[in-house]
Amino acid sequence: MTAFETVAMGYRYPTASAAAELAATVEAEPRGEVARHMRSFIDEVAALPLGRWEELHTSTLDLSAPVAPYVGHVVWGENYRRGAFMADLQREMNIAGIELSGELPDHIEPVLRYLAAVTDPLPDLLDVLAGAVTDMHKTLQSAAPDNPYCHLLAATAACTAERPVTIGGRR
Repeated sequence: MTAFETVAMGYRYPTASAAAELAATVEAEPRGEVARHMRSFIDEVAALPLGRWEELHTSTLDLSAPVAPYVGHVVWGENYRRGAFMADLQREMNIAGIELSGELPDHIEPVLRYLAAVTDPLPDLLDVLAGAVTDMHKTLQSAAPDNPYCHLLAATAACTAERPVTIGGRR
């Protein structure tokens, strides 16, 4: 499992076994900054009762929450450019066999799984992903610096930095 896949697991809706599954995955694969941030995230959410984790997940990552986990929404808001971006992502994700599991194509979880699955990702995604993740992270740190999802967003930024994807000589 790649760092992208491991971090993507952190964005899934919590279950009773999610923290243990994440911990096992982090121990098996990711290293460096990704692992450090993921361990912090896991330690904090594992200490919560499941119901509280579910509430935190929803209040943190809902579209109307401080951090909307939709790359296109962060970059363009609700306008035509986001729609075109999502259509392009949807097409590429279909080709790569990425299931959206009820999410929009610009949701960070399927985006990370897409990046794990392809060697030549959509150039528009690469152009905006790092900035969108940085904006999400800064927004959450300002709104709720003690929120465990700050660690997950830091891990997201780190996995992108640790494994840059190059297309045509550019990152």
